[in-house]
Amino acid sequence: MEQRHLGRTGLRVSRIGLGTLTWGRDTDEHDAAEQLKAFWDAGGTLVDTADVYGGGEAEYLLGRLMDRLVPRQDLVLSTKAGSVPDPDRRTDGSRGHLLAALDASLARLGTDHVDLWQLHAFDPCTPLEESLQALDIAVRTGRARYAGVANFCGWQLAKAGTWQLAGDRTRLAGAQLEYSLLQRGVEREVLPAALDLGIGLLPSSPLGRGVLTGKYRAGTPTDSRAASETMAPFVEPYLDDAASRIVDAVTTAADGLATTPLHVALAWVRDRPGVTAPIVGARTARQLTAALSVETLSLPDEICRALDDVSAPVHRYPDHDWSTL
Repeated sequence: MEQRHLGRTGLRVSRIGLGTLTWGRDTDEHDAAEQLKAFWDAGGTLVDTADVYGGGEAEYLLGRLMDRLVPRQDLVLSTKAGSVPDPDRRTDGSRGHLLAALDASLARLGTDHVDLWQLHAFDPCTPLEESLQALDIAVRTGRARYAGVANFCGWQLAKAGTWQLAGDRTRLAGAQLEYSLLQRGVEREVLPAALDLGIGLLPSSPLGRGVLTGKYRAGTPTDSRAASETMAPFVEPYLDDAASRIVDAVTTAADGLATTPLHVALAWVRDRPGVTAPIVGARTARQLTAALSVETLSLPDEICRALDDVSAPVHRYPDHDWSTL
């Protein structure tokens, strides 16, 4: 698998990453082991997790698998901290919480460092410079090799990236946000900020939470995420008429290229400007292997333009040059 630099850093990662959102909850140890082995065999290196995935079980499971299945040194291990299971306060970006969470993640993962450590979300109740200081401390003490953020909007990413560059602090290497043909909101401000600051984008849910595979065109399969009580609210927003039109276009493109809607949707986001590596979460190793086989596919320019047009978000003032409005 092709390797790409994450942002303006020396860190190289596979251009498809493996997500572990459901590990330890909907994905058991056997299925997780099959996925990790298939990913490694395909040349994948970037494995993404977080301290809240499965209540910590995803990290614990990944740590066990690294111990006996895939050499730790062959993986680029990424985890996140800052999300908390508190309905009154969903994020905690305090320095104390973040560093304690990192230490707990390292213990669950069974390693002395992660390759990429990310703030999981912006905390409006904590000064941003305090949260960013935790990233600096993690890198300085060797607990993390590189640092990044996730789920930051445009001004938050611009402020964080500029703050880090303005002093002798850790450069932000990556930003992880949802990005797909069904969710192009990052193109308004996040992506321009990331490109300007040299921050690599790591798209999550690149298949539109599974909808872009076309599996929901004829209804909801019983073994799909939308049929799961836990994941149904996650998928439901992308089952509207607007999404259906985009899925139809993806399916038409796939038919014309003699490939699958999954491959078309994944190749589109993988090769967008500023994107380093989409993070793919699969239910089974077979699904993951199907996604990884996109490696040889590059979409023709005319297909990309057609998909751009059918999924184009509305960006007006002040995102476009005011003189053209």
